[in-house]
Amino acid sequence: MRFGVLLLITAAQIFVATTCIVLGDAAGKALTASGFDPFFVAWTRFACAAIALAPFCGLSRDSLPVLLDRRVILRAALIAAGICSILTALSTTPLPDVFGAFFIGPVVAFVLSALLLGERINTARALLLALGFGGVMLVVKPGFGLTPGIGFALLAGLLYGCFLVATRWLSGTVRPRLLLFSQLSIGAVLLTPLGLAATVPALTPNAILLMTGSAAGSAIGNFLIVWVSRTTPASIVAPLIYTQLISATALGLILFNDWPDTLTLVGLVVILTSGLGSLWLARSVH
Repeated sequence: MRFGVLLLITAAQIFVATTCIVLGDAAGKALTASGFDPFFVAWTRFACAAIALAPFCGLSRDSLPVLLDRRVILRAALIAAGICSILTALSTTPLPDVFGAFFIGPVVAFVLSALLLGERINTARALLLALGFGGVMLVVKPGFGLTPGIGFALLAGLLYGCFLVATRWLSGTVRPRLLLFSQLSIGAVLLTPLGLAATVPALTPNAILLMTGSAAGSAIGNFLIVWVSRTTPASIVAPLIYTQLISATALGLILFNDWPDTLTLVGLVVILTSGLGSLWLARSVH
């Protein structure tokens, strides 16, 4: 009973976190629709989030060697490239379609974790991920519905899967909050040349508000996930990330009047079912 209550609390926290992230991406989509380059939007997101979260990340003199570690830099480069890819996808493609294709990431992470980190393959987990992959294919529609936007969403998912593996690789050696700050600060540095080179429309009050919202949504969402992950097993947190599809579909409809077609909607339901199945599997273990 106690575990069930804790699970509900965790689910609510993760849903708020993923909704914040989707709101940040929605603001980014609105910016790109206004003529802002995806690289500039990504750069401002990383830079603003790094500045906002720096006081909460427990930085000290010992942090500098970590920030210069090549493995940490590689991890930050993966997420920076992933954010640029998803913002590029969002500039032409509806929110739910992008997030549906993006969820190729957990499949990539599962396979690479087994190959590179030697993690044990769980048959039930593998079957659920295969189900999720089938859902992604319904969203992507390879061969007859694949668009450049969906292609960038798949690339974002691939990069995110690699990022998850890099996070597991470093999880035992770097504090979670420092890992979060490293991806934001290093990402901002790596994207600075591209951000400065981008053509920027007039910075109207609305554009500044959207930039702030994009950075704040991403920063708050990721910070909440890190905060919850301190005391909650990854086997519980990871499946709950799939609730992002609910937020993406709802906000896509409310903000942009983007309603997925029938095949895409079926694919999103299949992906969400895969995530809920993974949660059930983790709950049965506990």
